[in-house]
Formats: sequence, structure tokens, C-alpha cells
Amino acid sequence: MSEKNRDGKRTARERLAVEREKQKASEKRRRTLIVSASVVCVLGLAAVIGVLAANAGKNKGGEKAGPVVAPSGAQGKDSLAIPVGKDSARSTLTVWEDMRCPACQAFEIAYRPTLHELVDAGKLRIEYHLVRLIDGNLGGTGSLRGANAVACAQDAGKFREYHDVLYTNQPKETDDAYGDNARLIDLAGKVHGLDTPAFRKCVNDGTHDSWVNKSHKAFQSGGLTGTPTVLFGGKNIYQDQTMTPAKFKQMVEAANR
Repeated sequence: MSEKNRDGKRTARERLAVEREKQKASEKRRRTLIVSASVVCVLGLAAVIGVLAANAGKNKGGEKAGPVVAPSGAQGKDSLAIPVGKDSARSTLTVWEDMRCPACQAFEIAYRPTLHELVDAGKLRIEYHLVRLIDGNLGGTGSLRGANAVACAQDAGKFREYHDVLYTNQPKETDDAYGDNARLIDLAGKVHGLDTPAFRKCVNDGTHDSWVNKSHKAFQSGGLTGTPTVLFGGKNIYQDQTMTPAKFKQMVEAANR
């Protein structure tokens, strides 16, 4: 065999060996890509499952099982009313409200000075019932978390002060800021003596969540549909377009004569 032929066969073998090495490297890269892609898919699926689980937890948070713990001093049927004012007052105002409801805020801001005046004079007693209507309409937990927080403030004897603070600082209806316990605890700092370990634990543990849910069910079973529902003498005075704080004050004072 000539030297030329031997060189040609050697070159061919070398090219074949090089090609086989290329194929091996290509196959290795392909397997690596498949494994990497599989890992990414698993991680992506885990992330999606995590988000769904988190959202499911948020949606179900308002309906979690637990004992019904009424706040200190709660009165009325099933202890669902938080009273403000003297039991001896001759007039009673019943308010169904949602701490996330802008119409409730508008009522509270407009009537607050008159309500405080009448309560402090011993002429009016207010029974507050807390519901979580906005949570059901828009999602989130701000109505529930806010209601639980004011119930915790009732335990501390600071309901009226904290109730006023939450309405003064109420976020937009679509902003579920009150779904954050840290925000509710931060606002407690505006009420002297409220931000205590006991209050924080009550808020973070959702001590009164089941009580709020029971109050909400009473709202629904009573045929009520909107907040605020403000009852005086059996009538929803909030629906009376002629009603003003001054007119309401006259009604209470007339009832006290």
C-alpha cells in the first residue's frame, strides 16, 4: 500500500473519530438541556401551585373554623353587638357596618361629633354590628381583619377611639390595606394605651374572626343588604335623604323628654 493511501485512510479515521466526539458532545448537551428544562418546569409548576395555595388561603381565611369568641362586654342576641354609651340611655341607635366600606366612613365622619355628644350626655346608646360585606364583593380580608381588630380594641376598653381611627385612616374600597394585621397594629399606636402585647396577639391570632363571621350571617339572615344600615326606631335612617346630624339630634332629644 502506498504512503498516499495510508495517509488517506488515517485522515478518514481521524475525521470519523472527530465526528463521533462531536456527536457525543451534542448528545450530552441535549440531555443536559432536557434535564434543565424539566427542572424549570417542576419549579414553575411548584411556583404556580404555591401562588394558588396562597390565594386559596387568603380566600378561605375569613371562613376558618374556630370557636366563637365574643369581645368583652358584647351584648344582644348571641352577644353580637358592641355597645357604646350608657345602658340607661333612652334612645338606641343600631349600626351595621363594614370597616372597609366608604359609605360607612362617610356616615361616621358626618355624624361622629353628634353621636359623641349624645352618647357622652347619656341620651344615646349605640349598638355596633360588624360585617364583612366588601370582602365578599371585592375579595380580600380587610373587612374581616378590621372587624376583628376593633373587637380586640373592645377587649381593651378602647373601641370608640380605635373605631374612629380606622375610619379616619380608611383606605380606598379597592385597597385591601386593612387585610394586613401590621397596618392595623400600626394604627393602634394612635390610641393611647392600645398597642399592647395582648392587643397584638388578639389581632394576629384572629381571636374574634368566627364571631365576625357569625355577625355577618346574622346580617344576611336578617334580610339586610347594604352598609351602613342605621336603625333608629325600627327605621333605616340612612336611607332618609332628608336626614342630617342636626335632625337626628332633635329626634333623640325629643325621645329623651
